Amino acid sequence: MKDAVQQIVSQAIDALITAEKIPAIELPPIKIERTRDASHGDLACNIALVLAKKVGMNPRDLATLICDNIQQTSANNTVIQSCDIAGPGFINMFLAQSAQTDIVKQVLEQAERFGQNASGVDANGKAKTVQVEFVSANPTGPLHVGHGRGAAVGDSICRLLDASGWDVTREFYYNDAGAQINNLTLSVKLRAQGLRPDDAGWPEDGYRGEYIADLANDYMSGKDINGVAAIADAENDGAIRDYAVAYLRNEQDLDLNAFRVNFDVFSLESSLYTEGKVEATVNTLIDNGFTYEKDNALWLKTTEFGDDKDRVMRKSDGDYTYFVPDVAYHHEKWQRGFNTVVNEQGADHHSTITRVRAGLQALNAGIPQGWPDYVLHQMVTVMRDGAEVKISKRAGSYVTLRDLIDQVGCDATRYFLVARRADSQLTFDIDLALQKSNDNPVFYIQYAHARVCSVMRQANEKSLSWDRQEGLDNLNLLKTDTELALLKSISAFPECVAFSARDFAPHNVAAYLRDVSAALHGWYASGNQDKSLQFLVEDSKIRNARLTLAEAARQVIENGLSLLGVSAPESM
Repeated sequence: MKDAVQQIVSQAIDALITAEKIPAIELPPIKIERTRDASHGDLACNIALVLAKKVGMNPRDLATLICDNIQQTSANNTVIQSCDIAGPGFINMFLAQSAQTDIVKQVLEQAERFGQNASGVDANGKAKTVQVEFVSANPTGPLHVGHGRGAAVGDSICRLLDASGWDVTREFYYNDAGAQINNLTLSVKLRAQGLRPDDAGWPEDGYRGEYIADLANDYMSGKDINGVAAIADAENDGAIRDYAVAYLRNEQDLDLNAFRVNFDVFSLESSLYTEGKVEATVNTLIDNGFTYEKDNALWLKTTEFGDDKDRVMRKSDGDYTYFVPDVAYHHEKWQRGFNTVVNEQGADHHSTITRVRAGLQALNAGIPQGWPDYVLHQMVTVMRDGAEVKISKRAGSYVTLRDLIDQVGCDATRYFLVARRADSQLTFDIDLALQKSNDNPVFYIQYAHARVCSVMRQANEKSLSWDRQEGLDNLNLLKTDTELALLKSISAFPECVAFSARDFAPHNVAAYLRDVSAALHGWYASGNQDKSLQFLVEDSKIRNARLTLAEAARQVIENGLSLLGVSAPESM
């Protein structure tokens, strides 16, 4: 709808130029916005204010000319019913009834495809490729609630990009090398030897969760995992390390499956070393003249690429700092042909962004500045009974993703973790997530979907089955304020999908679903106050028109929930 109105406004200005009522100018992009107040129309445009100085006119006078041309062109009447001038020169437009009801036809025709767009398709009709890396947890323990937020946000971003025509690759990067893996190995080894976390010899950096005991017991019991042997040797560091990583990767896979998250590619940090990619990256940086030796360490000149100070690449003990394999990994992504890469990570990765991008620029590999894109999520605070929940019985030191799924279900967990902007801190209220009331947003949205399904069942039971064609033929009968509000809300869905995908911001979809559900519930409630406004009235034309609108709303809610990985139940 915005595109159609944008074209009408553009044609009106072109007509004014042709008629020499305004001088010829190059038109800037015409912005069409939805109004917040229905009394101000359905859509608004500020083009008169933008062009006034260029054409040497008062903005209101120019807006009047544009409005007059729009209303005098009969072809526009099917889209714009009327328009008026507000404030210093804003053009407010009221959409024609047919333009508003046409959206219902589109929803029913496109069904699960409604809301999709082709922004991820190139000029030749081929889907552009994008790689989204998310979760990427160290294989040192169960996934915690922070990983869950990354999983919910990352997977929803992938779904939005899919809906926008992109060819999406979902990737999980395992940090299976470094000090944390060494600490994991030692912790399992000590458990296998009978030592406990509260014993005097337990290392300060050792892992203390009960899952370490379970892991050690399985290893000593000879329970192989995914082809990795449990040789039951409490002294074999290599065997313990391999088994521990395989065991915890399997545990994380089970958590992700329970969370309805799947990946196409799993990459290992260790492979970057074994395949010589880290060493090759370092050598290229040296050859390109962006490194120097100081204090027995190798430094990267990151200040030449906007960093506040240079960074150590190789420490005096010979080990590489953590961002070096990240540079090698992202160089590999570029070599795989991903011109667009999105990294969904925790806010603690903020400091690595400049370093990774600096390293990539220093490789002189043709990688553009500002590549890759990052979405960083803030921490999650879990609350229950008014108090913060900090630990899990199994993990010991944190709340696990599985804890939340087991307590409130996958749907509520996914919705709550994605409902706020990723870069804002989030409070996960377990008590609210369990409520079956309108205060619980995921219940409120799912109930809107189930409510339409219930009405359809009631219609069948009363032999008032929905006649789709009669409903489509009589959409002009939908004229109440609540019906028009729902039509307006439904029409905003494709736009919501497009800008949510563009900005990697699935929280917008969550907010949209609350709004469209509120419009549906408000429409339904109006029938409780006035029986003539109920869905299942005697007049078949009005009844089927309302059922058609209700079905369109149900489809939009289902499509929106699918983008968040949340189910759309038919009964509750």
